[in-house]
Amino acid sequence: MLTSLTARAADPIEEKAAVCATCHGEKGTPIDKVTPNIWGQREGYLYLQLRDLKSGARNHEQMQAIVADLEKADLQALAAYFTAKPWPDLQQPAAPKEVAEKAIAANVSVGCTGYHLADWQGDGTIPRLAGQSREYLDKTTKEFRDRSRGNNPGMSDLMKATPADDIGPLAQYLAGLQILGGSNGR
Repeated sequence: MLTSLTARAADPIEEKAAVCATCHGEKGTPIDKVTPNIWGQREGYLYLQLRDLKSGARNHEQMQAIVADLEKADLQALAAYFTAKPWPDLQQPAAPKEVAEKAIAANVSVGCTGYHLADWQGDGTIPRLAGQSREYLDKTTKEFRDRSRGNNPGMSDLMKATPADDIGPLAQYLAGLQILGGSNGR
């Protein structure tokens, strides 16, 4: 009897996470390239984004509706759930040499790896960018730059200080970086 009850009782976090697969993908590859990869992303970062979406500090109508009824414990559990998943290989090519050089020069000028850490792996509340979708990186960087994504004013200031013609090369370079140390970079 215990086995049948256990078999019928679904993990509530897995049920909540199943909704996420609609856009973020069942195997971690987002349906739309402007949707972020959340599988294997840093737990603290995921929690902060979910919290900011719930509070309205980060504006995204569809996501705000999804998290509206979730409690803090749900947000934390979802962040832990997705962090434990393997980072997917989005099959993005490495940036050509001239694009990589432009992106590296932009990084030296703005100091992105001072925040996102060596190899763009992030840590804790700092997001991993290496291997993220180029389209998502480009879109998000521009949203920080024009301040339409307002949940990180410091990032907005840095992107405003970054020349507009460096945004695309940065996104392309970061997208083509391989994840170090296995699927989660751990």
